[in-house]
Amino acid sequence: MARLGAVDVKRGAANSGRMISFDEAVAIIASAAEPLGSEPVPLAEAAGRMLAAPVVAVIDSPRANVSAMDGYAVRGADLAEFPLRLSVIGQSLPGLGSDKIVSPGTCVRIFTGAPLPGGADRIVIQEQVRREDDAITIDGPPGSKSWVRPRGADFRAGDTLLQSGRRLDPAALIAAAGADCGEVEVALRPRLSLLGTGDELAEPGQARASALAVPDSASLGVAALAERWGSHIVGSARLRDELETMRAAAGDAVNGGDVVVVTGGASVGERDFAKAAFEPLGLELLFSKVAIRPGMPAWFGRAGGKLVLGLPGNPTSALVTARLLLAPLLCALQGRPTAAALGWEPARLETPLPPCDHRETFHRASLSGGSASLLGFQESHAQKALADADVIVRQAANSAATPAGKTLQALRL
Repeated sequence: MARLGAVDVKRGAANSGRMISFDEAVAIIASAAEPLGSEPVPLAEAAGRMLAAPVVAVIDSPRANVSAMDGYAVRGADLAEFPLRLSVIGQSLPGLGSDKIVSPGTCVRIFTGAPLPGGADRIVIQEQVRREDDAITIDGPPGSKSWVRPRGADFRAGDTLLQSGRRLDPAALIAAAGADCGEVEVALRPRLSLLGTGDELAEPGQARASALAVPDSASLGVAALAERWGSHIVGSARLRDELETMRAAAGDAVNGGDVVVVTGGASVGERDFAKAAFEPLGLELLFSKVAIRPGMPAWFGRAGGKLVLGLPGNPTSALVTARLLLAPLLCALQGRPTAAALGWEPARLETPLPPCDHRETFHRASLSGGSASLLGFQESHAQKALADADVIVRQAANSAATPAGKTLQALRL
C-alpha cells in the first residue's frame, strides 16, 4: 500500500490551503507515493510492465560462432590462389550445425545463423561462388569480411541487459527473451479506481437521449492514460452530484484500489462534493490548488490509507492534468522516479505566446521536426483540438510575451 511519512503529511498540510506551483505539486506526489512492491511474471505476460529487478543474461549471444550470411564455410588459409575449387562435404543449419570438419580443399554449405563447423574460420557468401554438384569454384578474392558473428558478440552470460525501472517495450522484450529469461520481476501494477462526477454526464452513445446530457469523455481518456502508465483499472463509476452517493462510492473506491482518481466536483460550487465525499475517510489534503493552466482545481491527498488525486472535469483540463500529475504518481508507485514521466524536450515555437500570469501555462500543440505549432482552440472543454495535439508546451509563470522561434520545453501527451 502507498504510505505517507509524518514529515510529508506535515509539509502537505501546510500546503493544502494555498495554491502551489507545478514543481511543488510533483515533489509532494514523489514524497507521498512509495513503491507497491513487485512480483515475478512469465515473460510472455510482461509486455508493458516495469522491471523491478535487472535482466541478466543466462546464455551467450550468439551461442557459438555463427554465419552472418548464406554461403560456404571455408578455411581462410585456402583463399590464396584463384580460381579456387573446393569440395562440399556437408551442410550446417541453424539449430543443427554440422559434424563435419573443414580440412584443406573442402568446405561446408552454411546458412545464416548456423554454427561454423570445426576447421572453418570464415564464410564466402553464395553470391561469390559457382556451385557444380559437390564442388564450388571461387573465381577471385572474396574480400576481407569474414561474415562470422563471434560467440558472445552481442552479450555474454552474466551481462546485465536491462536495468530495473525499464519499461518492457517490444525492444526490451526481445532482449529479455534473447537472454533466455522465461520470467522477470516486475513492479506491481497500481490498482486504480476512477470516479467521474457530474449530473450532466452520460455514457458515450447515450447522451443524445437528453439535450442536457454530455458524453463522459474525460473518464475514458484518463483511464487510457492511466493504463498506458502501468495502472490496472479495478473500478469505474459515473456519479451524480449527490453527496451521500458520492461518499458511498468513495468508500468502495478506497477499499478496492491503491489510488483513487476523481474527475470533476473540485471547484467551489454548491454541488462540488469531490473533497467532501472523502471527509468521512479522514481526508488529509496535501495540496488543493495548483498554479497551472489548465488544471488549477487539481488536488491530492490521502483517505482511508490510500492516495486520492482530484482532476478537473473538463476533458482537456482532465487529460492534461492527468499527464502532468497522474503519470508521475503512477511511476512513483512502481518504483520509478517521477521524472521518468516528465521527459521534457526542447521545441521551437512556430506560434508566438502572449505574456503569462502567475499560473504556469501548458499549451496544446502539434510537434513536427522539433517545431511546435500551438492549436488555435485552447479552451479547457476542447475535444477535437485535443485530439490534434501531441505535446504540451510549458510556459513559465510571470513570463513576458514569447516570440515565434523561441525554444521552450514540451512534453508528449
